[in-house]
Amino acid sequence: MVEQTQAPYPRILNNGRMPEPTSSSTDAPEPEGLDDPRALQILNTEHWSLLSQRSLAYNEAFTRAGMFLAFLSMSFVGLALLSQGMAFDRTFLAISAVVLAFDIIIGLATFFRVAGCNFDDLRAMHGMNRIRHAYVEMAPAVAPYFITGYHDDPASVYRNYGFATLERSALQDLGHGLATTIGMVELIVSLLTGVLVVVVALALDAPFWIAIAVAVVTMCVVLATAMRWVMVHASHVAAELPVLFPAPDEPA
Repeated sequence: MVEQTQAPYPRILNNGRMPEPTSSSTDAPEPEGLDDPRALQILNTEHWSLLSQRSLAYNEAFTRAGMFLAFLSMSFVGLALLSQGMAFDRTFLAISAVVLAFDIIIGLATFFRVAGCNFDDLRAMHGMNRIRHAYVEMAPAVAPYFITGYHDDPASVYRNYGFATLERSALQDLGHGLATTIGMVELIVSLLTGVLVVVVALALDAPFWIAIAVAVVTMCVVLATAMRWVMVHASHVAAELPVLFPAPDEPA
């Protein structure tokens, strides 16, 4: 007599569906917050997006500054060629004043656009500090290996640019600011303004030393005004960015 064995096929219900698997244990809860394995991938994507934004801002700032310097060089070459065929009279001074005025207008347009690129870079740096703070929350052991900050208060963000570090003096910070792209544009525009004042003063038969003195004062005023404008607007941009993870020694 052949022994009957149980068929190796699963039992099918009358309605043709497979029976639902039963489990005596409850399903484990899904991880939340930074414990979610998808969080790291999302943060990495955002980090690379901010890096791309910074790269685009730098490229545009350098391109606009290069266009301004090229336009300025061409205008000076044109004035040099024109001076060989003309005497240094009022006509030449008038033409020089018009050319210098165009240079200043182009310089101001470059200044405001480069400043906008710097503000965009500040926002991106703020976001990257916040993402690095999330990395530290995920793995606190990596904190000593970051050479940039992982707090999103303004002081921590500005330290990434080299300001307020190593107890530097205000004069050193001023030199650092003038060495940047926006600082170079500020300085060139202020110098052009001083040269324009000299040209206009000479065209009006003003004494040379008086023209030089007025030009120096005008140059300093324009440079100080441009630097003040950048500092005020950078402070406004930083104030608009919410601070979620301030440094322990900084107020929230």
